[in-house]
Amino acid sequence: MPYTYDYPRPAVTIDACVFRRNKGVLEVLLIQRKHYPFEGMWALPGGFLDMEETLEEGVHRELEEETNLSGIKLKQLHAFSTPGRDPRGRTVTITFYGEVAFERSAVKGGDDASDAQWFSVGTLPRLAFDHNEMIEMACLRLR
Repeated sequence: MPYTYDYPRPAVTIDACVFRRNKGVLEVLLIQRKHYPFEGMWALPGGFLDMEETLEEGVHRELEEETNLSGIKLKQLHAFSTPGRDPRGRTVTITFYGEVAFERSAVKGGDDASDAQWFSVGTLPRLAFDHNEMIEMACLRLR
């Protein structure tokens, strides 16, 4: 179905900020991006919201497609909307966060992710987009 509007519309994306505790160290799940923009860089799992799904359905779909994790309880964290945050155009992302038990945290990269790994929140690699800000906010919520 084609859409025609008098005003431009931003794209909507969803991101998942998933944590685990590994021997007392808080770790966050990151994926290595397979495509533009930020190809090869690390980022939170996420992507564009499909037209027929809710935010919750979209974040769970993206998390499973990119990391093989499913059934994680996620809570809505914040909407990130700074203009220019995505070089592909005006994009608003809604970020969700949650924790997974260590014994349920095996991951593998898939779909748009060439890899998926856990990183200590104290020693993160350089991240794509504004994902550092998302992780910082989610860490504050966990406390």
